[in-house]
Amino acid sequence: MDSIEARPVFPNVEMNLVRKSAPAVATVISNELCMAGKSASFVKHLVLDVTGTPFENRFIAGQSFGVIAPGTNAKGKPHKVRLYSLACPGWGEDGDGRQISTTPKRLIDENRPQNNNDDADDHRLFLGVCSNYLGDLKPGDKVNITGPNGQRFLLPLEPELHDYLFLATGTGIAPFRGMLMELLESRAGPCRSRIDLVMGAAYSSDLLYHDYFLALEKEHENFHYHTAISREPSEENNKGLYVDGLIERDFAYFAPALANPRTLMYVCGLEGMRYGMVRLLASHKLGAGYFRADETISKRDSAQWTASDIRRHVKAGARSFLEVY
Repeated sequence: MDSIEARPVFPNVEMNLVRKSAPAVATVISNELCMAGKSASFVKHLVLDVTGTPFENRFIAGQSFGVIAPGTNAKGKPHKVRLYSLACPGWGEDGDGRQISTTPKRLIDENRPQNNNDDADDHRLFLGVCSNYLGDLKPGDKVNITGPNGQRFLLPLEPELHDYLFLATGTGIAPFRGMLMELLESRAGPCRSRIDLVMGAAYSSDLLYHDYFLALEKEHENFHYHTAISREPSEENNKGLYVDGLIERDFAYFAPALANPRTLMYVCGLEGMRYGMVRLLASHKLGAGYFRADETISKRDSAQWTASDIRRHVKAGARSFLEVY
């Protein structure tokens, strides 16, 4: 098996069962902070009851769903649908497919001029519409949802045929929580494949679901949990580490998995993580299967590939799956 690329086969999934024109109504079960410690960020684990809606038992890990915040925007039009990754397995938070979850982060930022007509001196704070709406929800509140969405950022039909490298930053951890539950807590028994999760965060207090992943690692010898903290100094790097920097530092550990044609790489979170991984894989001549670079840049030193180069000239391969922003 190690000498032949194992191309994944994915399940057929249902999408867009619920559209914006006729949203389903979910009920809040719980809405709790899920961070590792005191932080300047506010990230919740939000659980919604979808009993009796088209969502019930018709979603799987890796998919997302839409949320329609109440009210209208500055132009008087209804708010657009915002997508949020499911943080649960296909059997839901309750085990019966009647409760879904997600990981919303409150957006609090400063105004910045977007065009020539904007006031360059206006730096008042603004709040993200949907993220803060979700952050304020209480048990019993109703939420209009759409979806589900997504048909490629999924686990394969035969999980045991593959090994897994999950790379996340911030709330990009959400789909991996559900995927790990499906891989390691299935009623059919745990998957025995090699599974690595690398979680990137600015500070250790920003790590999400940290205790859960530590417990999984203790229980399953084939699962390994790694944290890359970018704004706290590490032993060998006073500037901290990003996800690709951690993999480079521990390359002797990660190299066998990256070189193994069984391995599938999933990337969810900030787009910069993708750029770093493309450069790293290219520098070690391990890009085959994970990405394809066209002739425009393929003969240049990969260390010089810019973000624009990668966006324009690098395409995902059959064994890499991206949900980046």
